[in-house]
Amino acid sequence: MSVKYRVLPRKNPQDIVAPEKFYAAAISNGETDMKALTEMIAYQSTLTDTDCYVVLHSLEHNIIKELGQGRIVKLGSLGNFQIRLSAVGQVTPEEVTANDIVKSRILFRPGKKLRLLLGNLSFQKAG
Repeated sequence: MSVKYRVLPRKNPQDIVAPEKFYAAAISNGETDMKALTEMIAYQSTLTDTDCYVVLHSLEHNIIKELGQGRIVKLGSLGNFQIRLSAVGQVTPEEVTANDIVKSRILFRPGKKLRLLLGNLSFQKAG
C-alpha cells in the first residue's frame, strides 16, 4: 500500500522568527462513505446492503451513547474509543471542579491490525 504525500512549509510556533522547515503531509486519495462500506460488506457476506447499513448505523448510535455514559468502547481488533479531557490544573484536589475542564475529545486507540498497517505502508511523493 502506498500513501502519497506533499511537502509543506511550517513555522516553529515556539520561535516564529526561526526559518520555516519543510515537512511531509499525507494526501487523501478520496473517501469511502457509509454507503460504499455497506456495499463492500454486503458483497463479502450474505447480508444485504440495507442490513449492513442498519448494523453500521446502530454501531455509530451505540458508540455515541456509550461514550456519553463515560464508557470505553472496545471494538476488538479494530480498537478502542474513549473520552479524554483537557483541564486547567489546580494546586489541591479539592479545588478541581467541572469548570476546570477546557476541552473534551474522543480518543481512538487502534488495535493490533491497524497498528501493523502503519508499519507496512510505503510512501510516494506526489507530483
